Amino acid sequence: MNAMAWLRTHRWSFSAIGIVLLWMALSVATAQFSLDSLSGVASSASFLAVAAIGQMFAVTTGGGNVDLSIPGVITLSAFMTMILSGGTNAGLLLAMPVALMIGLLTGAVNALLVLLLRIPAIIATLAVGYVLDTATLLANRRFTTYAVSPLLRTLASGHLWGVPVVLIFALLLSAGAALLISRTYYGRWLLASGQSGLAADLAGVRVARTIAIAFLLSGGLAAVDGMLLSAHTGGAFLEMGRPYLLQSVGAVVIGGTLIFGGSATALGTLLGSVLLVLMVTTMQIAGLPGGAQDVMQGIVIIAVLAAAGSRINRRSA
Repeated sequence: MNAMAWLRTHRWSFSAIGIVLLWMALSVATAQFSLDSLSGVASSASFLAVAAIGQMFAVTTGGGNVDLSIPGVITLSAFMTMILSGGTNAGLLLAMPVALMIGLLTGAVNALLVLLLRIPAIIATLAVGYVLDTATLLANRRFTTYAVSPLLRTLASGHLWGVPVVLIFALLLSAGAALLISRTYYGRWLLASGQSGLAADLAGVRVARTIAIAFLLSGGLAAVDGMLLSAHTGGAFLEMGRPYLLQSVGAVVIGGTLIFGGSATALGTLLGSVLLVLMVTTMQIAGLPGGAQDVMQGIVIIAVLAAAGSRINRRSA
């Protein structure tokens, strides 16, 4: 197997190469960018990776499925975590189940709209996101404290043996997702459903249940991300989840998961998250305004999708 064939087989490698090249370029461009800086980027990317891995499950189901309610879940769960925890570990025991329930309930509603009412996922999840935004506005009226639970602060901003705890969590989550996809019946059902729902159904795969679980995982992980972000930022604010609308999808496709479904890589999603954050860091150092940064990220994602589409068309031909 030659080098290009290996790269195509291991699609996550393109993100790894991009990370190395960008890091080297930044190291040359500024003397302040070092291995410690890369560790900081990886820490920031861990928050994106948590949401992106959930998005990966939704995308893998195929049919153009994406979860656009993730930003709403992140923001609302962050508000509820701050309000219910009251900055104490005891309060966190109440806040965590409530925040997680918000994500799971959102995933269940998304699955209901997509599977039973046959509403396209991109429309259904976006509409659910608007409902969550309204709920967030109501929660904002009761937001009175910026105190953060010490335990949650440690998880979001602490270090273990010099390594950010949230990065360790993202690595464990990626490993768990990879094992779920490659070593379990659900993983096989997920890939089969994404490749061809009809064929999977004829083979005895419970396609509807498989897709529903994917949306539950997406909503649940978004809620976990919201809890972590509330501690990392020291509070909650409106639209704090908005950047994840584009970036969660971008990290998935840049990492090597096929947007058409049927193939997924958790490692690639983690590396794609690091690459996206590193890109943003590069543009910030270059002095590009926020709008230009969004445009550049969009161009990169479109280029990856175009390349993936051309490969699919060649295979079909």
